[in-house]
Amino acid sequence: MPYGLASGQQDFTLPESELEKESDFGIDLKYSLTTSLTLDGTYNTDFAQVEVDEQQVNLDRFSLFFPEKRPFFLENAGLFSVGETREVELFFSRRIGLGAEGSSVPIVGGGRLSGTVGAFKVGLLEMQTESVGEEIQGNNFAVARVVREFANRSSVGVLVTNRQGTGKLSPDKDHNRLFAIDGRLGLGESADITGFFARSETPGMSHNPTAFRVNGQYANETVTLSLGFTQVTENFNPEVGFLQRSNYRKVSASVFTRFRPDDFLSLQELRPHVNYRGFWGFDGYQDTGYLHIDNHWEFRNAYELHTGVNFTREGVREPFEVADGVTIPSEQYDHVETQINFMTDQSDWISLNSRITAGGFFGGKRLSIGPSVTLRRGETLSTEFSISYNKIDLPGGDFTTNLFRTRITYSFSTRIFVQVLAQYNDQSDIWSANARFGWLRTANTGLFVVFNQTSQIDGWPGEALNRGVTVKYTHLFDVFE
Repeated sequence: MPYGLASGQQDFTLPESELEKESDFGIDLKYSLTTSLTLDGTYNTDFAQVEVDEQQVNLDRFSLFFPEKRPFFLENAGLFSVGETREVELFFSRRIGLGAEGSSVPIVGGGRLSGTVGAFKVGLLEMQTESVGEEIQGNNFAVARVVREFANRSSVGVLVTNRQGTGKLSPDKDHNRLFAIDGRLGLGESADITGFFARSETPGMSHNPTAFRVNGQYANETVTLSLGFTQVTENFNPEVGFLQRSNYRKVSASVFTRFRPDDFLSLQELRPHVNYRGFWGFDGYQDTGYLHIDNHWEFRNAYELHTGVNFTREGVREPFEVADGVTIPSEQYDHVETQINFMTDQSDWISLNSRITAGGFFGGKRLSIGPSVTLRRGETLSTEFSISYNKIDLPGGDFTTNLFRTRITYSFSTRIFVQVLAQYNDQSDIWSANARFGWLRTANTGLFVVFNQTSQIDGWPGEALNRGVTVKYTHLFDVFE
């Protein structure tokens, strides 16, 4: 699957803004070694046709998670997935092609071997990134995964990851490695125990760089019970993974029930449940506590109402700035907040999904409102309009955040489409637009035209900060036909 592209980019923030033109080419290859084992190769990897990230507002002191969207890494991604989703992910493919400050780094190429060999599932991934100027070094990424499955939903697996600095910009002993073992033990028809143990290796961080988790779950038609424990040490450093926070012990528990009344308020199902998660440092200080008591009311017309209350605790060890000029002092905060989520029938031509949370927040108050409206017209048109609004009143200052998002998809046919994602974030006072035209051929190849622009708000449409257009064509050749 070779591709060719041409692009034009202009950065209006530079003193002498000029249109930068570029052309490039690359190739992806796929070869079936056996009926169950596939080899994928890529050279000069490009993801120009992939939709941009959805913006987020961080009102806490921990890392935000942005999911993978690039097709090459999404394929067979589940095979390489080990850890706790969005908290301790031992392999996170978005680390590949990402600079220290979040900038995009070109990928020279690489390969992936994935599939089944006898009784084992295997996955091998090797990728090389380029150095950029005199600031960003090149890196080689290697990932190996083996899983052996047994009867009754049981399995055991091994994961190894390695990042090795390459090129003249890389310092001596610049590497990061991780070794992990994980497994699942099925108990009867309804229960299982899952867990992992991992150890990282980073020069200068040799004291107990480990993490582990064990979780037990029981589930039947009316109840799901779970109890888990996670520990992550201060020196655990999965550089090819995602770690939301470090240096903690976590206890999690959940009781989720389901009832179907015969004839009560036109209800289809009731789902009362209780969730708890608590994070403690190794010194015994509680960093986070979250007790969620809720009930989901699902009606026969497919409407849903979620009514809940949250009891929260946040132990802030060091002051942090939550907004410009507003600092959260070091203290322990205990609060209560109410939560309501209302959804209409999501299959209707127009549907609503609205979430409201109100209560205490770091010694003050927060009102959070997140309505989303979706409109559809058959298989042709789909539009979504959403707002994320937060009104924060704190002893150190008051502020509001607004994040607007509009997504529009129009399909001229099953192979020709236009997609637009427009976003506005008042924290940075910037709006952005990502528009993509696709004329698909086989296996998502074809012609793609992509437009990107970010602008500083100053009237409408604002003052452009940067703008770019990319035209890309990729074609599938079956060399055996």
